[in-house]
Amino acid sequence: MSPSPVQNWTHGAVLLDGGRTRFALWAPDARYVSVELADGQSLPMLPQADGWFLIHAHCPAGSRYRYRIDEQLLVPDPASRAQDGDVHGPSLVVDPQAYHWQHPDWRGRPWHEAVIYELHVGLMGGYRAVHQALPGLVELGVSAIELMPLAEFPGPRNWGYDGVLPYAPEASYGSPEELKALIDTAHGLGLAVILDVVYNHFGPDGNYLAHYARRFFRDDLHTPWGAAINFRQRPVREFFIDNALMWLLEYRFDGLRLDAVHAIDSPDFLQELALRVRQAMPEGRQVWLNLENEHNQASLLQQGFDAQWNDDAHNALHVLLTGETEAYYADFAEQPTQQLARCLSQGFAFQGHADRHGRVRGEPSGHLPPSAFVLFLQNHDQIGNRAFGERLNQLAPPQALHAATALLLLSPMIPLLFMGDEVAAQEPFLFFTSHQGPLAEAVREGRRNEFAAFSAFADSQQRQRIPDPNAAATFHASRPQGQSALAAQTRALYRQLLHLRQRQLLPRLPGTCFLQAQVLAEGALSACWRLGDDSLLHIDLNLSAHRVEIEPQAAAELWFEHPPHSQAQRCQGWLPGFSVVVQLQPATSPTATDGERP
Repeated sequence: MSPSPVQNWTHGAVLLDGGRTRFALWAPDARYVSVELADGQSLPMLPQADGWFLIHAHCPAGSRYRYRIDEQLLVPDPASRAQDGDVHGPSLVVDPQAYHWQHPDWRGRPWHEAVIYELHVGLMGGYRAVHQALPGLVELGVSAIELMPLAEFPGPRNWGYDGVLPYAPEASYGSPEELKALIDTAHGLGLAVILDVVYNHFGPDGNYLAHYARRFFRDDLHTPWGAAINFRQRPVREFFIDNALMWLLEYRFDGLRLDAVHAIDSPDFLQELALRVRQAMPEGRQVWLNLENEHNQASLLQQGFDAQWNDDAHNALHVLLTGETEAYYADFAEQPTQQLARCLSQGFAFQGHADRHGRVRGEPSGHLPPSAFVLFLQNHDQIGNRAFGERLNQLAPPQALHAATALLLLSPMIPLLFMGDEVAAQEPFLFFTSHQGPLAEAVREGRRNEFAAFSAFADSQQRQRIPDPNAAATFHASRPQGQSALAAQTRALYRQLLHLRQRQLLPRLPGTCFLQAQVLAEGALSACWRLGDDSLLHIDLNLSAHRVEIEPQAAAELWFEHPPHSQAQRCQGWLPGFSVVVQLQPATSPTATDGERP
């Protein structure tokens, strides 16, 4: 069994030979820094150029330590590899080679094979509980799991986007070795593992960087979460690039999903990160890099990144399925079918188009392959950012949702499921934290005030009904049980579609390109893609209650239809309400080879 690679990380505590550890802290505003050990020792760090402090000391794995700034402030290591308790407590020296890998030869999977299952480790019960759920996900047809952020956050309950120690896996979920065992077991089952990372902000509790490294942040630029991170500083860039490399090389994650990169005002940092990641990977290693990016910068998807979460397609589908048009759905209120058609034929809906505020957003994306876009019907944001966390199966007509599910799982885009989708979970996914004191009150009121613009919550008394994010009951109510009457039926549908994708679509996906999508009527469209073997994939989708006329596909092989209807209906050119038909036109058909690729 090969050991984990040892890297000379720029920041933090790096275990050396003989029980020695190198401690490095970038503290340009500090005059004096020491390492304070649990046994009472105080080790003065030596000042270096450009604000660095450094020391080599005898500190074996498991040693507890903190930094003391200017003989006053006692802080955890911002690059802590593990915490002894919560974010304000001591950091731990970690041995990266303590875990012995059972599947050291795993090299990952090609991106086009990805079927992603997003999950929250805490709601599933920690790393060990996720470990136990893996065989069932493989049987379902999932090929990758995506873990919501693990960076150490304050308290035991959080979505993960309030993390303040990006190098330390959340201690309440288990140990670093248990996380590695989870990834190792997944690899043995053929599952890739993606981690959601947050490089655009730190959480509000437990981040001490501004006390001794003000240059870590910008005074002239703010995000919704506070001062923007200052990627113009080289130590700041290295902090996050090393973090990405740590997860990929030391923990052997198969990919990263970068949260809200539109809040990173340094596109060249993203390009550098992607380049450094690609250069660091051993030959033959498959690593996936995905983005969440409201700016729809298609150019980044040709600069080292594999794909972007396609919020545009989700928003159009949500409006068509539910009729909701408030808040960010307002941009899709007038022409949701046309916008969905643009997504299915070109990638993004907004490609330089103006939103409802007149702001131009996005870049042309039709030249990219469909696999550059991650498609989903819901995810943690789209459920959890609702006041009561309702899931789509509680908001949309069942037959329409089944039809949309077929589009999700059989289109050439990369499908993403959220935990509980596959069993029509009735439990909500609510926004939860475990903040204390004034911060808890601020988060509670801030959460409720977010919905003041919604007609259902215009009155302040109505907003008081919104669950308190800090209440333990809010967290426990969000655990999907999968015990509804629809659970078995929904799981069977997902399994059928995913196994069809694996058998029929997967071998044809490399080389796939967009062709066209035609609006048939409001809520109905017909989309077509040219697959890698020159066959044509047709999906006719009707999310309205009315039947619509479609053009029959000559010599096409029927892959899937819901609900089942007679061949005579298809031949007569009618698509019933709330239905979908998926067909393949082989390359040998004269019609399939006519015309040119876009």
